[in-house]
Order: sequence, then C-alpha cells, then structure tokens
Amino acid sequence: MAVPAALISSPSPSSTSLIGLCGFASARSSSALPRPIVALSRSSFSSGFANSGSFAVSSSPFTESNSFERYQRDSWLYKGATPPLPAPPLDPRSSGNNEDSAADGKEDDIAQQLPELKRLLELLREKSGSGAGGSPVGTVSLVGTGPGDPELLTLKAVRAIEGADLILYDRLVSHDVLQLVRPDARLLYVGKTAGYHSRTQEEIHQLLLNFAEAGANVVRLKGGDPLIFGRGGEEIDFLQQQGIRVKVIPGITSASGIAAELGIPLTHRGIANSIRFLTGHSRNGGTDPLFVAESAADPESTLVVYMGLSTLPFLAPRLISHGLLPETPAAAVERGTTPQQRVVFAELADLVNEVQVAGLVSPALIIIGKVVALSPFWPKFFEEVAVKSEAPSPAEQNCGLRVQ
Repeated sequence: MAVPAALISSPSPSSTSLIGLCGFASARSSSALPRPIVALSRSSFSSGFANSGSFAVSSSPFTESNSFERYQRDSWLYKGATPPLPAPPLDPRSSGNNEDSAADGKEDDIAQQLPELKRLLELLREKSGSGAGGSPVGTVSLVGTGPGDPELLTLKAVRAIEGADLILYDRLVSHDVLQLVRPDARLLYVGKTAGYHSRTQEEIHQLLLNFAEAGANVVRLKGGDPLIFGRGGEEIDFLQQQGIRVKVIPGITSASGIAAELGIPLTHRGIANSIRFLTGHSRNGGTDPLFVAESAADPESTLVVYMGLSTLPFLAPRLISHGLLPETPAAAVERGTTPQQRVVFAELADLVNEVQVAGLVSPALIIIGKVVALSPFWPKFFEEVAVKSEAPSPAEQNCGLRVQ
C-alpha cells in the first residue's frame, strides 16, 4: 500500500527526526513496510531534515536560453547594437506559433552577433599570423564540466578553461564554472533546450572550425562528460576531417556525480552487476522515447536515464511491461549536485505521478534499479531506523545515528 508523498524538508511536529546520517544503508527485507515515496532537497542531505517547508523551484544554476546571465556574458557581441531582450520560455502546449517566434528571434540574434564575431576572427588571425598563406595554429578542446558542482571539475579542465581565448558553452554548464573564465576571454552561448536551439549543431561545427583556423585556443564546454550524450563525437569527427587538432578532457558524467551525491552505488555485488545509460530523448522530439529493448529492463542491472523527464510517462510502463517489477526502487533528480538539487524517491510504478506532483523540471536524471534502495536517503531506510529500539547498537553509536 502506498503512503502519501512526504517532503523530508517539512516534517510534521510529531514525525521522527534523524541526526547524523552515515554510510550506506544495508540491504534489508522490508516487505511489511509501506511503499516509499519521498521528495527532498539538497539541504536535507547535510542536516537530515531541512527546516524550511518551502518546495518552490529555485532559480536555475545553469544558463537558460532566456536568462539575464546569458545576455550579460554575450554582451561583447552587440557593440553598436541593442542586445535583444530575453525571450519568454517556450510553452510546450502551444500550437507551434511560439516555436516560429523563437526561430525568428534566433535569426535576428545571430545577425546582430555576426559583425563582432567577424571582428574577433580578424583580430585572432592578426595575433596568430594565420590567414592568407598562414597555417592554422589553433586547437579545440572539448571539456566536460561535470554535473554542476564546480568542485567536481578536474584540474585539467580548470587549466583549459583558464587558458581559453574563446569558450562556446552549453546550457548545462553552471554559473559557478563560468566564473573561472579569464576576464579577457570571450564567451559564446550555444545552448539547446527542448524547442529552442540557439545554434544548430552544424553552426557550432562551423564556429569551432573558423576560430581554430584563426589561431584561437577554443574550448567547447559541455555539462557532464563530452562523450556521453554530448554530441562530442560528432564535433571530433568534423574537426579532424578539417585537419584541426582536438583534445578531449573528460568530465564526471551526471550518472556518477549524482549517484555519489545520493549514496547510490551504481554497481553492487549480488545486486547489480552492470550499468546501462539510456537517453530519454526522442529522435524526432516527440513524447515517445527511443526504442527500449527488453535488455534495458534487466533486474540485475542499473538503468540511468539522461534527459528523460518528458518521456518518463511512456518509459516507465514500457520497462514494467518488459519485466521490471513495479516496486523496483527509483529516483528522479533535478539539477543534481547543485544547491537547487531536488530528488524524488519512489517505486517505479509510482515514479511518474510523484515526479509530476513534486513539479520536477529539466535537467533531470533518473536512476532505476535495486541499488537505489541502498541510498541512506531511501525512505525505507528512515522507517527502519525509526522502529529500532531506543538503545542504539555500537555500530550506530560509532557513526552518530540515533533516534530522538
């Protein structure tokens, strides 16, 4: 029997509170317990329960297409012109006029940027001595920035960012990471969201090529790892065919970073012997996810779905029909590893409804598999601790876990 959704950030006065979470929860038999559904914010992770009862969505830690931060960073592109006002976000319920308007705005935006882009190209060519008769000396580095927390950057990524002349960055590169860019370096937003691409992939290819040929040290910043659902392979292939040297600096992919944040071991002896990464996007932008083979519903494996929020209502029942048990533990994580992180834990059969009730938004990662129940934040862990005897065991005393 399912229990009503409970927010860990707003416990009732009579609810049991936990202090001093430590380690991973061990696998336990809990057939007599109610089915768990719980949502929590990142602040709950350090304090057990947060004091605030608010569940409002905080401002995004990433660069949204219509954000002030985007136009502030790109202001160098509009010298002598008036920067466009941020466009309102697309309404997915619209009939299509909204998309047409966004496309028109994008064309106007790019047209205003062209003079400064050309001027920058000329300056870089003069500085490097490339151009007519000159040989290209620039390089392109594809740099993964991890899931959002700047402390998860590699040292090599930091050095590449600090040494860049021009940075083309995606939507899922956090504001904190962009603070590392040199004051004299140029930033250009090339982010994509559902229904709005500030640049097509072909336009991004051409920008990388043109500036590398002009002798610039170009960094292509991508959230997570550039070669996991980041289209990094396409950019490498294009640039290498044009004779441009490409470096790849890996980042912590969202699956690893977010799982670690939640204390979920993606593999665990006797529980999960493999991991599968799946894109939740439809190839044609529809609501139906990409083909989900029966092998994706392996109960001995962990399934991690990237960008799967919009297609989750179709994905979850398909996984169950292919053989996953409805009570399979699952978690949906919004804006993982950032201060705005929010998490919904639920059994697979309940996940779609609870994600909708909590109002999770993109970007979100979904983890499905028995290992989710090993997280110290899995709600059954709380319930089992609450029914323990008041005399804590030596192990509990050692890690500071006690019931008040």
